Amino acid sequence: MVAMAEPGDPKGDAAPETILRLAQASQGEPFLAAHHVEAARRLSRLFERARMRQRVTMSYDPTRVGGSKGRPQQGELAASAIEARRLLAGLAERMPRDCWVMLMDVCGYDKGVQQIETERGWPRRSAKLVLRIALDHLARQMGLCAAARGGEATPMRNWLPDRPPMFPEAAKLTL
Repeated sequence: MVAMAEPGDPKGDAAPETILRLAQASQGEPFLAAHHVEAARRLSRLFERARMRQRVTMSYDPTRVGGSKGRPQQGELAASAIEARRLLAGLAERMPRDCWVMLMDVCGYDKGVQQIETERGWPRRSAKLVLRIALDHLARQMGLCAAARGGEATPMRNWLPDRPPMFPEAAKLTL
């Protein structure tokens, strides 16, 4: 079961709406697994950090008053935005083009699958399949999979020595 984002969560911490809708099971098994949703959420956050979405409101930032018009130049971007763009470029290089464009439309620009199918002239329900394949590629690149893998559980260890109970009488009552 995939948890929905809480209403108070900032936009960057929630997965895109299209992904969350596909992850909800209407009848039986959900179309997208939890690792798909997590991969989409991470890509959406990376896209937000890269500051690639166009601004649609007026900026009253005093540092922008005398600056260049339009898009920010590379020198004006924060180091985190430059790093996020570098990571996005690396992901794009290692992924099939159709898959990458689909992920950018859904996770970056918040488009729905029906809108994408209409824009590209694809058959109905085909965008869902391309999205799932793209999320499989993305999850694999991010090291996410459906089942957790790792060693068996180990006993908890700490660096403190074993100490006697602080209240010995209370310890006897609970036993």
